[in-house]
Amino acid sequence: MGTKYKGTKEEITALDAAIKLVRAAETLTSKLSFNLIKYKITLSQFGILDAVYHLGPLTQKSLGKKISKSGGNITHVVDNLEKRNLVKRQRGKSDRRNFEIHLTKKGEKLIEKVLPNQVSIIKTEMGLISEEESEILQRLCKKIGTKK
Repeated sequence: MGTKYKGTKEEITALDAAIKLVRAAETLTSKLSFNLIKYKITLSQFGILDAVYHLGPLTQKSLGKKISKSGGNITHVVDNLEKRNLVKRQRGKSDRRNFEIHLTKKGEKLIEKVLPNQVSIIKTEMGLISEEESEILQRLCKKIGTKK
Protein backbone atom coordinates (compact mmCIF):
# COMPACT_ATOMS: atom_id res chain seq x y z
CA MET A 1 0.00 0.00 0.00
CA GLY A 2 1.44 3.34 -1.03
CA THR A 3 1.13 6.68 0.66
CA LYS A 4 -1.76 9.06 0.02
CA TYR A 5 0.61 12.00 0.46
CA LYS A 6 0.36 14.38 -2.48
CA GLY A 7 3.88 15.48 -3.23
CA THR A 8 6.54 15.23 -5.89
CA LYS A 9 7.42 11.84 -7.37
CA GLU A 10 10.72 11.95 -5.42
CA GLU A 11 8.93 12.70 -2.12
CA ILE A 12 6.41 9.90 -2.62
CA THR A 13 9.12 7.39 -3.61
CA ALA A 14 11.24 8.34 -0.58
CA LEU A 15 8.24 8.18 1.77
CA ASP A 16 7.09 4.79 0.44
CA ALA A 17 10.60 3.36 0.78
CA ALA A 18 10.97 4.74 4.32
CA ILE A 19 7.60 3.31 5.39
CA LYS A 20 8.54 -0.14 4.07
CA LEU A 21 11.99 0.01 5.69
CA VAL A 22 10.58 1.03 9.07
CA ARG A 23 7.84 -1.63 8.94
CA ALA A 24 10.34 -4.35 8.06
CA ALA A 25 12.68 -3.23 10.86
CA GLU A 26 9.81 -3.10 13.36
CA THR A 27 8.64 -6.59 12.38
CA LEU A 28 12.13 -8.04 12.90
CA THR A 29 12.62 -6.05 16.12
CA SER A 30 9.30 -7.34 17.47
CA LYS A 31 10.24 -10.97 16.81
CA LEU A 32 13.69 -10.53 18.36
CA SER A 33 12.24 -8.75 21.41
CA PHE A 34 9.60 -11.44 21.90
CA ASN A 35 12.31 -14.13 21.91
CA LEU A 36 14.17 -12.28 24.68
CA ILE A 37 11.21 -12.33 27.07
CA LYS A 38 12.05 -15.87 28.21
CA TYR A 39 15.56 -14.69 29.16
CA LYS A 40 14.15 -11.66 30.98
CA ILE A 41 16.22 -9.17 29.00
CA THR A 42 15.32 -6.33 26.67
CA LEU A 43 16.60 -5.73 23.17
CA SER A 44 18.78 -2.87 24.52
CA GLN A 45 20.23 -5.17 27.16
CA PHE A 46 20.90 -7.81 24.53
CA GLY A 47 22.59 -5.16 22.37
CA ILE A 48 24.98 -4.27 25.18
CA LEU A 49 25.74 -7.89 26.08
CA ASP A 50 26.30 -8.71 22.41
CA ALA A 51 28.56 -5.71 21.78
CA VAL A 52 30.74 -6.37 24.83
CA TYR A 53 30.82 -10.11 24.04
CA HIS A 54 32.11 -9.52 20.51
CA LEU A 55 34.19 -6.36 20.97
CA GLY A 56 35.42 -6.69 24.55
CA PRO A 57 35.09 -4.07 27.29
CA LEU A 58 33.67 -0.75 26.10
CA THR A 59 32.93 2.58 27.71
CA GLN A 60 29.30 3.54 28.10
CA LYS A 61 29.80 6.29 25.51
CA SER A 62 31.18 3.75 23.00
CA LEU A 63 28.30 1.40 23.75
CA GLY A 64 25.80 4.19 23.15
CA LYS A 65 27.27 4.88 19.73
CA LYS A 66 27.46 1.18 18.90
CA ILE A 67 23.81 0.43 19.66
CA SER A 68 22.42 3.92 18.90
CA LYS A 69 21.21 4.80 22.39
CA SER A 70 21.56 8.00 24.41
CA GLY A 71 23.93 8.32 27.35
CA GLY A 72 21.09 8.39 29.87
CA ASN A 73 19.50 5.32 28.36
CA ILE A 74 22.81 3.41 28.34
CA THR A 75 23.37 4.26 32.00
CA HIS A 76 19.92 2.92 32.91
CA VAL A 77 20.35 -0.27 30.86
CA VAL A 78 23.84 -0.92 32.27
CA ASP A 79 22.52 -0.29 35.81
CA ASN A 80 19.90 -3.00 35.28
CA LEU A 81 22.42 -5.44 33.80
CA GLU A 82 24.77 -4.76 36.70
CA LYS A 83 21.98 -5.43 39.24
CA ARG A 84 21.56 -8.86 37.65
CA ASN A 85 25.33 -9.45 37.76
CA LEU A 86 25.54 -9.73 33.95
CA VAL A 87 28.04 -6.89 33.57
CA LYS A 88 30.39 -4.96 35.83
CA ARG A 89 31.80 -1.47 35.58
CA GLN A 90 35.56 -1.01 35.93
CA ARG A 91 37.53 2.22 35.81
CA GLY A 92 39.39 2.62 32.55
CA LYS A 93 43.10 1.91 32.65
CA SER A 94 44.07 4.73 30.29
CA ASP A 95 41.48 7.24 31.55
CA ARG A 96 40.29 6.68 35.11
CA ARG A 97 37.36 9.09 34.56
CA ASN A 98 35.71 6.54 32.26
CA PHE A 99 34.18 3.26 33.22
CA GLU A 100 34.48 0.25 30.96
CA ILE A 101 31.67 -2.27 30.85
CA HIS A 102 32.84 -5.88 31.19
CA LEU A 103 30.82 -9.09 30.94
CA THR A 104 30.68 -11.25 34.03
CA LYS A 105 30.79 -15.04 33.71
CA LYS A 106 27.01 -15.04 34.19
CA GLY A 107 26.63 -12.45 31.41
CA GLU A 108 28.88 -14.44 29.10
CA LYS A 109 26.87 -17.62 29.71
CA LEU A 110 23.62 -15.78 29.03
CA ILE A 111 24.74 -14.21 25.75
CA GLU A 112 26.11 -17.56 24.58
CA LYS A 113 22.69 -19.08 25.31
CA VAL A 114 20.62 -16.27 23.76
CA LEU A 115 22.68 -15.46 20.66
CA PRO A 116 22.00 -18.69 18.71
CA ASN A 117 18.23 -18.17 19.11
CA GLN A 118 18.47 -14.58 17.91
CA VAL A 119 20.58 -15.64 14.94
CA SER A 120 18.02 -18.33 14.08
CA ILE A 121 15.22 -15.76 14.01
CA ILE A 122 17.29 -13.41 11.88
CA LYS A 123 18.21 -16.23 9.49
CA THR A 124 14.55 -17.21 9.10
CA GLU A 125 13.40 -13.65 8.47
CA MET A 126 16.29 -12.71 6.21
CA GLY A 127 16.02 -16.06 4.42
CA LEU A 128 13.17 -14.53 2.45
CA ILE A 129 15.71 -12.63 0.35
CA SER A 130 18.64 -13.92 -1.70
CA GLU A 131 22.27 -13.51 -0.72
CA GLU A 132 22.68 -10.90 -3.44
CA GLU A 133 19.62 -8.99 -2.19
CA SER A 134 20.99 -9.19 1.35
CA GLU A 135 24.30 -7.67 0.24
CA ILE A 136 22.44 -4.87 -1.55
CA LEU A 137 20.26 -4.28 1.51
CA GLN A 138 23.34 -4.11 3.74
CA ARG A 139 24.99 -1.53 1.46
CA LEU A 140 21.83 0.56 1.29
CA CYS A 141 21.22 0.47 5.04
CA LYS A 142 24.83 1.42 5.70
CA LYS A 143 24.52 4.28 3.22
CA ILE A 144 21.38 5.59 4.93
CA GLY A 145 22.63 4.90 8.47
CA THR A 146 25.98 6.63 8.11
CA LYS A 147 24.78 9.73 6.25
CA LYS A 148 26.04 12.85 8.01
